[in-house]
Amino acid sequence: MPPMVTLFASLSALTYGSADFYGGLASRKSSATAVVAWSQGVGLLTALLAAPLMGTSFVEASDIFWGIAAGLVGASGVGILYRGLATGLASVVSPMAALTGAVLPVFFGLITGERPNLLTWCGISLALPAIILLSAEKEEKKDHVLQSLKMGFLSGIGFSGFFILIAQSGDNSGLWSLVAARAATVPLFLIITLLRRHPLFLTRGSSIHAVLAGALDMAANIFYLLATRTGFLVTAVVITALYPAPTVFLQRMVLQEKLSKSRVYGLILAIAGAAMIGIGG
Repeated sequence: MPPMVTLFASLSALTYGSADFYGGLASRKSSATAVVAWSQGVGLLTALLAAPLMGTSFVEASDIFWGIAAGLVGASGVGILYRGLATGLASVVSPMAALTGAVLPVFFGLITGERPNLLTWCGISLALPAIILLSAEKEEKKDHVLQSLKMGFLSGIGFSGFFILIAQSGDNSGLWSLVAARAATVPLFLIITLLRRHPLFLTRGSSIHAVLAGALDMAANIFYLLATRTGFLVTAVVITALYPAPTVFLQRMVLQEKLSKSRVYGLILAIAGAAMIGIGG
């Protein structure tokens, strides 16, 4: 049986990837910012329903602070990512954001004293390039590369900030840091949607997908938080960062999209890397 950190982190990657898939489907028919606003609201409701089930024994003000900080920093990463995808090269922005979002927490874990074993490091060395291969998209244009790298890097800083900050909440605080995170971001995205004068209501075809995206995204956050409380941050964040794998799988199975060679190689490396991390513990 794999260590609990590996199990929770793998479930986090699975649900993050599924959330991205359904969020992408919803954004095809409705405004992306409106989809995020509604999915964030569903995520808040999911967290509120799940929080009492965790048997919270004690919540400090600092746990709420870490949650709010994580939510705002993560939201900035999402905003920069959307901006980068709209104005830059998706084939550069997306992999750079995913890689930065994984690498910076690894450095943070090392600085704070985490020391995974050799087999775990071998798995990480396979997982990091897998993130790039899974996130890469075929792109004909070659201009704006530097700007796209910058946007991807800044977005990744936001994602890594969320991973690091939310993990600072106390083990006995349950899910209330996640509730605080969503309570901060829901009004933020609603305001952004209104300021951009995008339609606030979703079309009938995209509403169910937005709901699924929101619920799955919060489930992923919960699994990630549980992973950080049962093992190393380094292990939790690298396995979680393999979330493009289930997205790619769902695109292939549901939408019948062809897999590029790079994504096939990415899937192979992701499976091998996750297995080695799991065995290494």
